[in-house]
This record gives sequence, C-alpha cells and structure tokens, in this order.
Amino acid sequence: MPAPLERIALISDVHGNLTALEAVLDDIGARGVRRVLNLGDYVGKGPRGREVIDVCRERCEVNLLGNWDDFLPDPDRTHDSEALSWWLGQLSEGQGSWLRGLPFSHDFLVSGRRVRLFHASPASVHRRVRFDHDESEFLEMFANTPATGDGPVPTVVGYGDTHDAYYEVDRERRTLFNTGSVGNSLDDPTPVYVIVEGVVGSTADAPFSLQFVRVPYDVEAELAVARETGMPEFDGYASELRHGIYRSDAANGRSPRYHRRGPDVTAS
Repeated sequence: MPAPLERIALISDVHGNLTALEAVLDDIGARGVRRVLNLGDYVGKGPRGREVIDVCRERCEVNLLGNWDDFLPDPDRTHDSEALSWWLGQLSEGQGSWLRGLPFSHDFLVSGRRVRLFHASPASVHRRVRFDHDESEFLEMFANTPATGDGPVPTVVGYGDTHDAYYEVDRERRTLFNTGSVGNSLDDPTPVYVIVEGVVGSTADAPFSLQFVRVPYDVEAELAVARETGMPEFDGYASELRHGIYRSDAANGRSPRYHRRGPDVTAS
C-alpha cells in the first residue's frame, strides 16, 4: 500500500492582523490540516501584534524569525518614528525576546524532497528576493549559509517576506515558492497561505503538491480595531488591506511593485 499523504499548512507575514489570522486558521482547521508552520513577521503594520504572537505560539508547530521580528524589538536600535514606537509598545513583556530568539530556518523531508523554510533568503531575514529575480538569485535560495547551517541542501524552498505568492521550478526539479501574506497581502489583498502535501519524513519519491489558498475575511472589522486603538499610518494600512496597494506606492503615486506569477490560487 502507498504511504499515506499528510498536509502541512504554511503561513507568513501576519503583521498584527488578527482578524485575517483567525480566518486563515479556521480555514486550515476546516480542511482537517493539523500542522501549521509560520515563516515569520508577526508584528508591525497592523494593530494587534501582541495577540497575533499569542495565537501563533499556541497554534503553530514551528515559528520562524522574520525581519520585523528581528529589528522592531532590537534593544540596540532606536526607533525615531511614531509608528515603530507604537508597534513596539503593543508587545507584552517578554514577547520581544521571544521574537528575536526564533529559529532562522526549518528543514523537513516530504516525498523524497528536502524542504527548507525561511523568511526572506538563506543569507538574512533582511535580504529581499522578489518574484522577478534573476537565475543567480534563484540558485542562491538553495544554498547553505552560516544562517541555515551545513547539511544536505534543499530541493524545495519556501519563503515569505515580499507578500507576493508565486511558484517556480527548474529542470533540476528545484522548486521555489513564496507563501504570500496572511495579514498584508498585496495586489490581491485576500489573505493567502500554502498547503504542502506528501509523505512527510520519507526519502522515497511519492506524490507531492503545493496548493495556494485564499481566504476572505472581514477587512472592515480589522480596520475598525486599528482606528479605535489610534494606530499610526492608518490611511496607508487601509489602502493595503482594502486594495492591495503598498502604502509607499500609494503615497508617491507609483504603480504597485508587487505582482504574482504561477498557478491560479484556490479561493475559499
């Protein structure tokens, strides 16, 4: 008999949007998926970083470090902006240390493929790789670095950071994908996450799939919380959540920098 397939949900970039997180976790649970791995960026941009951290600590089997999680609670960094100081002030005692102590990456086997997850790139949570990268950037995503450690190199890499879901393969069967963002999805503002399905822990080839899932939620309810709590940069946040237009692009009249390529996502 073939080995049973298992599904694992991957979420990223919740950014203090508790309403979106709860909608996504409800969808994951309704599908019978029990394992949830989080690729980072719990805080900033949205109003409820403290609550998001509490939920993710309870619900996520793995929590990884994001760029906001690293720099926002950095005790050696001075935040001279009202918004950054406000988001930092929303954290409970000990949450900043928890964020900065999160692991950088996570590896596991599924259907004969070694999957590696991290937030932005194998070099740093602050090194951004966009969807329109070149071939050298693609290959660099599969390399071992001091941050990821030594060992077998991955054949499948998943990351977040850019809020831009996509899927890419090459002729060597290397697979690169971006989970998109749960709490701050751009272009299409509907929260998106990924389900990995295969024989978990197996070194033998077996069926393997990645599914992108978009989950509608009550945007106005989350914006009401942001308004009521007096969160800075509210207009920019509302533009992102309602229209998927990045706040700096909207402020400067630029075309959005985020685009999606790859297979159609599954709406739910």
